[in-house]
Amino acid sequence: MQVVPIESRVLTTLDNQIRDGVIRAYRILEGQPGPGNYSLKLVNIEGEFFSPRHRHNFDQIRLQLEGTFDYDKDGCFTPGAIGYFPEGTRYGPQTSNGVTWNLLLQFGGASGSGYTAESEEDRAAGELKKKGSFEKGVFTWFRDDGTKVNQDAYEAIWEHIHGRQLVYPKERYERPVFMNSNHFDWVPLEDQPGTHTKLMGVFTERETKLAFFKIGAGAQLKLEGNSFYFILSGDGSAGEVSVAKHTTVHLAPGESGLMSAQTEIQCVQLRLPRP
Repeated sequence: MQVVPIESRVLTTLDNQIRDGVIRAYRILEGQPGPGNYSLKLVNIEGEFFSPRHRHNFDQIRLQLEGTFDYDKDGCFTPGAIGYFPEGTRYGPQTSNGVTWNLLLQFGGASGSGYTAESEEDRAAGELKKKGSFEKGVFTWFRDDGTKVNQDAYEAIWEHIHGRQLVYPKERYERPVFMNSNHFDWVPLEDQPGTHTKLMGVFTERETKLAFFKIGAGAQLKLEGNSFYFILSGDGSAGEVSVAKHTTVHLAPGESGLMSAQTEIQCVQLRLPRP
């Protein structure tokens, strides 16, 4: 079990900046290259932000903590909104104006396409800038014959890294799944006195899971393997290590543990898909 206080991470500007707007993030945890790779970040966007309608070959989960984020016809995120963005499914365009904070988990989805490390994307974006330019989420360059080419920024970066055309997974979901956690009721966990949950959903045949938990003062929550638990409020401990607001507790597959609340804890569980 790994415990990561947000204070142990540094707020940095994302290097490649392929979308409009100033994007900064606390890089909380990153996985290893391969189908099970992931990236968990606490993301801050300030000023006007724009990203065109697009899709990815990996999954995403986003939890809005502060500010408003508009996904056009897909819906609008306000604090408490959480969304599952499946691989291959188009979403957006995205816009925001002001200051926003969201928890972002990106990871390889059920198809096994994997997730490309951010460090590789940063390197590729730098190399592509010698060939063309990024603007409003689009990479533009010119062929030798002068023909102008516009391509989705992520797609261009992925193809530059892997040296082949990006083939998107078939859409399991026609649209991203948006949920308002504020409109769900707390349900007591009968085998764990003093604890309550809001199950938001289990997705795909690989059983990616989103759930919120409330742990009353003096109570304990059993923690599940292959999961991240992000503390939204309260304090206590995970195992023998203290936890507080915006601490992340990570359990690898097969691990288990306990979270104890000194004051009432509210947290969100993000469980990665099973192999």
